[in-house]
Amino acid sequence: MKFRTTVVCCLILLAIGQANATTYNMPARKGDTVVALSPEETLTIVSDHDQTLLDIARRFNLGQTEIVTINPKLDRWLIKKGDVIRLPNRRILPDSPRDGITLNIAEYRMYYYPESAPGTVRSYAHGVGRQDWQTPLGRTTVAKKVKDPAWHPPESIRREHAANGDFLPEIVPPGIHNPLGAYALYLNLPGDYRIHGTDIDKIFGIGMQITHGCVRMYPEDIDALYHAVDIGTPVYIVKQPIKVGWLNNTLYVEAHPDLEGDERTQDQRFAIALGLIEKANGGEVPDFDQVALNKALTSIDGVPVAIYEGVAPEVAAPPASLPDLVKGSSTSNKKVANKADKSKKVVAENGKQKAHAEKSTVKVKPASDKKVAEKSVKETNATKNKVVTKSNGGSVGGYYHGV
Repeated sequence: MKFRTTVVCCLILLAIGQANATTYNMPARKGDTVVALSPEETLTIVSDHDQTLLDIARRFNLGQTEIVTINPKLDRWLIKKGDVIRLPNRRILPDSPRDGITLNIAEYRMYYYPESAPGTVRSYAHGVGRQDWQTPLGRTTVAKKVKDPAWHPPESIRREHAANGDFLPEIVPPGIHNPLGAYALYLNLPGDYRIHGTDIDKIFGIGMQITHGCVRMYPEDIDALYHAVDIGTPVYIVKQPIKVGWLNNTLYVEAHPDLEGDERTQDQRFAIALGLIEKANGGEVPDFDQVALNKALTSIDGVPVAIYEGVAPEVAAPPASLPDLVKGSSTSNKKVANKADKSKKVVAENGKQKAHAEKSTVKVKPASDKKVAEKSVKETNATKNKVVTKSNGGSVGGYYHGV
């Protein structure tokens, strides 16, 4: 049995390592929101040569933050032959409609529900807007598709780069150093927000806060997505660092590190989690495993943790609705992003659950290793994250408006 299990896991790893996306089957039970490739909590591989953790991340369609947080004891720059690397297996689907594209910027991941393959969801890694140019939240659509797009850097970004001695041209033509990559899906938003590829100089920036609001994908991933989606496809942009969901009458919690500029205290995480647990359980807080919840909210490694076994509600909570982000305003990207991020109508922001959760009679004591966990997260986001570099060719490796 052990041999068969090992063979099955190897086949799964080969599949996800060679595909453009990790494809999951939707749960059989209506209302369940946890998807998985196998019964295991996580999958593991053994490195067969010296490489970086980021090389492994790209092979298995993971972003930099994701693979670093799930392997906190490994050196991202030096994985030796024989090292054991953990890979994600289970994922809780974001609280959003199950059609089109959902971008959960808090976990640097996209969930695409293809009409051509009902009952499945494809997941991709991506980069998001940095702290001062946040990706806006809400519902929009794919407005147009462009192959080999040229990039016209806005004057504001040209001034920003010029101040650092990096002079951008008015037009960056298609090619390997174009930060838009080979394909771009333009969103129906002011400010030329796009889902696009990347240039060769910033390939390892996937899974980080590196853009001026756009969503950046691996070249092979945007190629697949570009040819799969149609103009008019709905796009839901959410920010859900904590997710809760059912699978086979077991309730799971999944927590990710906070985005830069959006840090929460441990008590705030618990309050958010409690509100989501209550919602998922039909409006009641069950007698869940508090130790397990502590584990999820202190490790914040993105691995779903089982906290309760019971009978899931027969009627699942409906996915959160999102406000429309309508094109037509001449407001700058930064103002639009900040306005959308602060909007009280953006129910996809998990923080909205805080006030309701604090009214709960269940008291949860934070884990004693709170400070250790917070220190670990800070180390994960330390200066080693700065992987993009300047080249002699001009602005490649820099940060761009909208890309």
